[in-house]
Amino acid sequence: MTPELCAAATKRAVLALGSTFALQATTRERARTLGLSPWSLYVAGRAGVLGHDVRPDAVAAALGFIAPEAVRRGWEPTLVIGPLAVAELCLEEWCRWGAVALHGVAGLDRLAALAERVVLAADPGAMPLFAAWRAMPLPDDSPGAQLAVLLHLLREHRVGAQLLAVRSAGLRPMEALIAGPEGEDGASAYGWEPPYPPRMPLLRRFVHADGVADRIVAQALRDLTPAERAELVTFLKIASAVAR
Repeated sequence: MTPELCAAATKRAVLALGSTFALQATTRERARTLGLSPWSLYVAGRAGVLGHDVRPDAVAAALGFIAPEAVRRGWEPTLVIGPLAVAELCLEEWCRWGAVALHGVAGLDRLAALAERVVLAADPGAMPLFAAWRAMPLPDDSPGAQLAVLLHLLREHRVGAQLLAVRSAGLRPMEALIAGPEGEDGASAYGWEPPYPPRMPLLRRFVHADGVADRIVAQALRDLTPAERAELVTFLKIASAVAR
């Protein structure tokens, strides 16, 4: 399996697994105890790792696909307790979720070893969230917890690659969401308001961008052998099924 084929084959599982924890009732309940909405938890949970003194416009630039005003609505309520504290809370929740949900996954240790090699090989250039998260110390080093954090890192790397690819294709982030699988629903969920552009004229550039993103992600997969890339695909699908 080539690095590009592996990047394409793992995309769906990486994006799904990297965000599963946020859907957990315990995660949302913990956010409520801090007076945070699920949206603030999502925004600061991803971008709070950049620090407390980052302005909302800079946060929106790092997140990329979320409308700046929606970022502001999510970010500002977290300033009381500190966005970094929210990010640390999410890190603890990833570890808790992983220790429970991923414990006993077939090939857990092997998947973690392969994922770690990919994460360490990835170039963080122009990917501030991936770089910041990769530098965070782990609060829990149990196998399931480690794997959960590695999955989050793989997701941030894929999203960062997608953002770079979308911009190189001449698409605005909102246009990429419109052209994506969720269309206008996806754009609305990320805070973009109508009127929306027609979808069909955007599709060719979106497909091109998706291929470019695969090539960016593939750079981190080159250190794996073809057989190891096939293993990674298989184990990610298994972990995704277990997490669901």
